[in-house]
Amino acid sequence: MTATVPGSIAMAAHAIDLVKTYGKGDATVRALDGINVEFGRGQFTAVMGPSGSGKSTLMHCMAGLDRSTSGRTFVADQEIGLLDDAGLTQMRRDRIGFVFQSFNLVPTLTARENITLPADLAGVKVDEAWFDYLVAQLGIGDRLSHRPSEMSGGQQQRAACARALISRPDLVFADEPTGNLDSNSSAEMLEFLRRSVSELNQSIIMVTHDARGAAYADRVVFLADGHVVGELLAPTVDSVLERMKQLGN
Repeated sequence: MTATVPGSIAMAAHAIDLVKTYGKGDATVRALDGINVEFGRGQFTAVMGPSGSGKSTLMHCMAGLDRSTSGRTFVADQEIGLLDDAGLTQMRRDRIGFVFQSFNLVPTLTARENITLPADLAGVKVDEAWFDYLVAQLGIGDRLSHRPSEMSGGQQQRAACARALISRPDLVFADEPTGNLDSNSSAEMLEFLRRSVSELNQSIIMVTHDARGAAYADRVVFLADGHVVGELLAPTVDSVLERMKQLGN
């Protein structure tokens, strides 16, 4: 099936007949099997499915972190497959933010230096007002001089989230962003992502296995065995759990 956004919503990203395989011959694994999916601009979308369903592979292909085997992927109207390495690097730097489950902070840099790293690498001036806003919203103003080893998991993830948003990207991908956090830190992170969409009109695509996390989203897209198998608008914890139960997860 095809997962589509309501007709009045512009697309932040979409994929057409997306295929990703690993291995060769009898050992070939078809991680994505002809996926068609659309993600709305200014919308918070959760992507869910059983382990091995293709969630992270979909996100990596759509963010330009991994090349698809076939099919087409777009960020807004930019087709990722037509970009060379330099073009991909520029698109990821200027138009996409990515929040990893494992934080991926540079251990030798302070929180401030980690947050501003994308701008520093691009040679552009940091918008200090935006920096201050992110830091205040994420509650890490007193940790800016600390290195990752001196911060809690929640503080590291908030710094990683600020880094993903510092360049005001068109689209933010979050791959299990609360997977290594306790319940309080998870709720704070999800509330910030929700506000980023509701108040700042960000477009966020989040892979999650957590029904409570998915309930913060406007929409949930469900995957199984490399296919889109359903979607849910205005999700609640109960409706997500019921749909996941139907998928056998």
